[in-house]
Amino acid sequence: MGPRSGQGQREQSSRRGRGIQRGREPGRGNKQRRHPERGMRPSRPRATKVIIEPHRHPGVFVARGKEDYLVTKNLVPGESVYGEKRISVETEGKTVEYRVWNPFRSKLAAGILGGLDEIYIYPGSRVLYLGAASGTSVSHVADVVGPEGLVYAVEFSHRSGRDLLHMAQKRTNVIPIIEDARHPQKYRMLVGMVDTVFADVAQPDQARIIALNAHTFLKNSGGIVISIKANCIDSTVDAATVFAREVKKLQEEKIKPQEQLTLEPYEVATLFCIKYNLYASRGITV
Repeated sequence: MGPRSGQGQREQSSRRGRGIQRGREPGRGNKQRRHPERGMRPSRPRATKVIIEPHRHPGVFVARGKEDYLVTKNLVPGESVYGEKRISVETEGKTVEYRVWNPFRSKLAAGILGGLDEIYIYPGSRVLYLGAASGTSVSHVADVVGPEGLVYAVEFSHRSGRDLLHMAQKRTNVIPIIEDARHPQKYRMLVGMVDTVFADVAQPDQARIIALNAHTFLKNSGGIVISIKANCIDSTVDAATVFAREVKKLQEEKIKPQEQLTLEPYEVATLFCIKYNLYASRGITV
């Protein structure tokens, strides 16, 4: 009789304890819980504030928060091109969306982060992009030049060209051209005079390809940005020898590189930047 009575009291006490637990309102009064080892911890996570700052290159921005990102203002809000992260920021009562520009997937982004003095691409400019591939970098260039600018995107591969065409359906400042950049006369009727030529063709004769397009489409005092992968041109010699040869070929075409930048750790390529002189390229002294 005694043990049963004690057991009943314990069961009643246990049930009463469970009832109190069920009746509690967790988080009431927005109280914080104390962890025995870690101390105070907040009851809910806090959102990280992101601040957008203009980069020294017009049309390019830096998103500063828990991590810093190179970003461009999304020309088509709500849409991503290659699964890139998007950041929305409230500015003067309006929501502005930015796209993270991944330097591991864009040589131009890698060059900007590496400290290029000049990229010759800015809001309102017209760019001839040789070697557009599926349009990853082109989409960010389209963001930079904005609705007042134009990007003529030339790609020879029909497979990559399909993705490029799909991207250009929503970014109407991109004109996709599925053609061989070795023959600029084939798309001469589609391309006007441009402010910049960006070349990422990765071909042994790329110096000739760039010269043909620059002499055909580039305005005087325009800019040329060239990406060179040494092993795509000649894998039998060291990279320094390849670069020296390519610079000599460009100089023979009256195109003189002014800036050279390696893209490591993002890429194994090197960027060359050139201020183009139309008259010098034609042997005219002014």
